[in-house]
Amino acid sequence: MSPLDEERLQAQNRLLIRQRIRLMVNQYEVHAEASGGGEGELLAFAQQKRLAFKEQVTLYADDAKTRPILGFKARKRIDLASAYDITDAHGQPIGVFRKDFKKSLLASTWHLEQPGLGVTTGSERNKAIAVLRRVWQIIPYVDALPFAWPYHFDFYAGDQVVFSVDKKFGIRDRYVVDIKDPRLDRRLVIAQAVGLDALQSR
Repeated sequence: MSPLDEERLQAQNRLLIRQRIRLMVNQYEVHAEASGGGEGELLAFAQQKRLAFKEQVTLYADDAKTRPILGFKARKRIDLASAYDITDAHGQPIGVFRKDFKKSLLASTWHLEQPGLGVTTGSERNKAIAVLRRVWQIIPYVDALPFAWPYHFDFYAGDQVVFSVDKKFGIRDRYVVDIKDPRLDRRLVIAQAVGLDALQSR
């Protein structure tokens, strides 16, 4: 990622993420918000192979996948509480996120760590919706239905919300990511937001 691309990404306070519908991979487009509120410039493109024994997602600056900008990978295979190391385009570590398995039994909870900033913790805002999602997921054949159940995550540092991820109700997965703390590395926020979808059922 060039210094100009990184500066442009870091200036974003709202990101729009949309999942593409594909058979063997999960793909996500990360856009800036346009002046009218719709999707603007493509900032990142993510791809994840399904049914992988060790979760790994790479994000690129374009959908031709010519310029990687970051990635995240599970430390362990098939571990519900595994940490995911986030690396930059050169493979250097820039952060970590992990699912809190015990707390997630009631409402999904994640921890994101940024060097120099500490740990932010995100959980589902509405506990009633969290329970309904779990009931919904155990209904036979529900995964075949052509719409996505919404969820809303708020990530806190202390008692302050530093960013939030809202999944919209619809026939495909769409997310609005609002970033309130300018110190947050937007690459880590994107990795966590994509991970919420790609890894939520793990």
